[in-house]
Amino acid sequence: MVEFYDTTLRDGSQAEGVAFSVEDKLIIIEALDKLGIRYIEGGYPGSNPKDIEFFKRAKGIALETATIVPFGSTRYPTYTVDADPNLTALLDTGARTVTIFGKSWRLHATDVLRVTAEENLELIESSVRYLVENGREVIYDAEHFFDGYADDAEYAIETLRAAATGGASCLVLCDTNGGRLPLEIQEGVKVVLSELSLPVGIHTHNDAGMGAANSVLAVQAGATHIQGTFNGYGERCGNANLASIIPTIQLKLGIKCLSDTQLQALTRVSRLISELANLPHDERQPYVGSSAFAHKGGLHTDAIRKNRLTYEHIVPETVGNTQRILVSDQAGRGTIMKKIEKEYPDYDKNSPQVLELFKRLKEAEQEGYQYEAAEASFELLTHKVFNGYESFFEPVGFRVIIEQFSDYAMRSEATVKVTTPDGLTAHTAADGDGPVNALDTALRKALEQFYPALQTVRLIDYKVRVLDTKAGTGSKVRVLIEASDGERTWSTVGVSENIISASAKH
Repeated sequence: MVEFYDTTLRDGSQAEGVAFSVEDKLIIIEALDKLGIRYIEGGYPGSNPKDIEFFKRAKGIALETATIVPFGSTRYPTYTVDADPNLTALLDTGARTVTIFGKSWRLHATDVLRVTAEENLELIESSVRYLVENGREVIYDAEHFFDGYADDAEYAIETLRAAATGGASCLVLCDTNGGRLPLEIQEGVKVVLSELSLPVGIHTHNDAGMGAANSVLAVQAGATHIQGTFNGYGERCGNANLASIIPTIQLKLGIKCLSDTQLQALTRVSRLISELANLPHDERQPYVGSSAFAHKGGLHTDAIRKNRLTYEHIVPETVGNTQRILVSDQAGRGTIMKKIEKEYPDYDKNSPQVLELFKRLKEAEQEGYQYEAAEASFELLTHKVFNGYESFFEPVGFRVIIEQFSDYAMRSEATVKVTTPDGLTAHTAADGDGPVNALDTALRKALEQFYPALQTVRLIDYKVRVLDTKAGTGSKVRVLIEASDGERTWSTVGVSENIISASAKH
């Protein structure tokens, strides 16, 4: 049996640009608990008031599978165990399981802690023993284990023996600098398992791009406790990514860790954590990124129409993801058929409508349109070709005025006139922070008179790409707009030499 230990809320929050509030942490632990994570590291209560508050509030949450774990270090050399503020803070959380780290590398013992190798062993054993004697299960993180093992294998093993003698329940081998290679990890895990009788865990970082691979290889070598973060958040290049490790262990190694329903929540949890971290979700992540099962090449999409296993290593829905067909200038008619087959099942690659859609797509992309990230625009184009398009309004015209004042402040004003299919007209004006914002606001004011549901629609993202840098300020630009009504999200694209015109074409 393999158990997962999530350290997103502690190690992950050390990533550049990541900061979780107490409320964020409480939401995340409930999501991880439902996912089936065994241990959730909540923070370092000896380091800051926010983590102290978190552990107080977390006591009131009823969890089904997870145990919330505080994190700390072995005692400071200048304190006895019962006077050490770090160990006291761990006990004060009331958590029944705690994690502490200690030094496995002589270099860190002598140059960082400024103690002898023998004194470091005593720090480890006495700290673990004190926590155990106070009724705590202790998970021991052997910091820099693999670097220490490469430098002095015998001493690195001795540090683990000290933790085991103190009463640790699990020995976690850490590749803290993230620079060790898979076969080194494999050797280290196997040696520790042959020397000691305790369960062995793995904690890797991704500085050499090996974090997930090293974790999986450690499991193959016998490790049963895997630490990591969601989305690979962590200091420097990040930690091993649990969103990749979990499905690999369950689906590739055949080790049942989560229920099928829990595994299907993987993508949703990954995206939730990205949202709470206030970071864009990495869409190129294995398993949980939107690009993980996205197909663009015509040969690929034609093949998966016949058998999806030809270019997909798992069924996307297993991890809560979906297959996506990208329509681009590399697409063939087979790609288009795969994209539209659900809505238009009675057509084939030689149908006149499919040939016309293929022709329009190529012409549009020649002009600079790109439909990979603008599926709503592709859907509108398809409806127009297949006579399924219904126009809800027609723009009569618009005007945008930009004024600059003496203090260099600028004001934009837009005037818009639209008509509906039944002949109603709206003529509105609005100010804005810029010309596009003013135009958007004026258009909304006009259309909301006829379609009040638009009041729930909001702009999520706005991107501008210059298509021909040689033309300077006269070059074409491509504008991608992402919008949402709170339940669905969609993207559209517009192209023009004029950024306002490109934006209006949405």
